[in-house]
Amino acid sequence: MAESVEQRYKDKVTIVTGGSKGIGRGCVEVFVKHGSKVAFCARGEKEGRELEAEMNKRGPGEAFFLTCDVSEEADIMHVIAKTVEKYGKIDCLINNAGQHPPRTSIDEISGDDFRRLLDVNLVGIFLFSKIALPYLRKTKGNIINVSSLAGQIGQSGATAYVSTKGAITSFSKALAIDEAEHGVRVNVFSPGNVWTPMWEQEARWNPDPAAAKQAGKDAQLIGRFGTLEESGLLCLYLAAEATFCTGTVVNMSGGAELDLGYKNKMKKSEEWK
Repeated sequence: MAESVEQRYKDKVTIVTGGSKGIGRGCVEVFVKHGSKVAFCARGEKEGRELEAEMNKRGPGEAFFLTCDVSEEADIMHVIAKTVEKYGKIDCLINNAGQHPPRTSIDEISGDDFRRLLDVNLVGIFLFSKIALPYLRKTKGNIINVSSLAGQIGQSGATAYVSTKGAITSFSKALAIDEAEHGVRVNVFSPGNVWTPMWEQEARWNPDPAAAKQAGKDAQLIGRFGTLEESGLLCLYLAAEATFCTGTVVNMSGGAELDLGYKNKMKKSEEWK
């Protein structure tokens, strides 16, 4: 039985891309918990169906899973059409799906590699927004595009990835200007180090995974990773309460962009006691 909570997005219809794991999963869980009808998509059907069943058992909102490759326009059109067919409207689109390739130098990235990443991380967001907008204009809904702190401050061995994430922010600001006349808000959620399967995989690629994980924690003033629930709650705030915000970039970074060098003030505080 669902726990009793204030349903901050009750009966609103939300689409979450890349919703079966990571930050997308955090959004699905939080939005369902707060009463939303959530259509979410991903490439992996097994994980998607399992999460759909779990969310519908838990409630009080509901979940509807659809398979989708965000680099395929036909798949995107199918997700939008099926969502509207089932729920009759769209109130919020969370463009979360994306990839972070292993760190490598620009010398080792081909033009085709870069184009494939652009298709997933940027063109997919462009197309999802474009195809959903006729419905979002009717509800005066909102779009939340998931970028990355790396798109603002850069990251070693990630020229292609950082380029796509920086472009998401620029696209969102331009779209916010155009859609204001229709009452549609467009904002950017920019996470830093959130503990996700993607981050866990990157740590495993390191010769010392435990040291890599600790370095990830130490990159924040707060001295830890962000959580999937915190990610979902911030997106819920942008959708449900931040109704005077558009074209805004909201960092969830634990202070990673502040100061120079070693960041973990929490550990230093413990050492000084």
